[in-house]
Amino acid sequence: MKRGSAVLLQAVVAFIGIGALAFLLGVPHLEGRNKHATLFEIYFKDPFLAFAYVASIPFFVALYQAFRLLGYAGKDQALTHATVGALRTIKLCALAVLVFVAASVVFMPFADPADDDGPQGVVMRVFAAFVAIVAAAAAAMFERIFRNAVAIKSENDLTV
Repeated sequence: MKRGSAVLLQAVVAFIGIGALAFLLGVPHLEGRNKHATLFEIYFKDPFLAFAYVASIPFFVALYQAFRLLGYAGKDQALTHATVGALRTIKLCALAVLVFVAASVVFMPFADPADDDGPQGVVMRVFAAFVAIVAAAAAAMFERIFRNAVAIKSENDLTV
């Protein structure tokens, strides 16, 4: 991969991370029930918000690993054990996000029964789970391909 392409993709990954962080920090202030709440009430009296912040940690770790992976590709070091490790971490992070999405169903009974947002919450969970499954499957496939390529490369280096 050309260095310029890798830098461009790294910038895209960085902007995704900045956008996700801005979303996580900005949305609680705009939410209907928190519109007139103090900062303490928003951040320390909502267990689902704390859960969402903890659940976002694997997402940001996966973004960091994707950033590193693109750095390896830009330096023509794609066929290394570090690349395989980064892909494995991305796969594990995607599976962790999937577990957090599945665990978020615990908060559904505590939602306001008069609120009609229940179906939208379920659809958002299904969409997030689907994205996590696709990311985990893609990372697992690329991990296997790169692991085999690294093994072949190291085999060839030993015979030369």
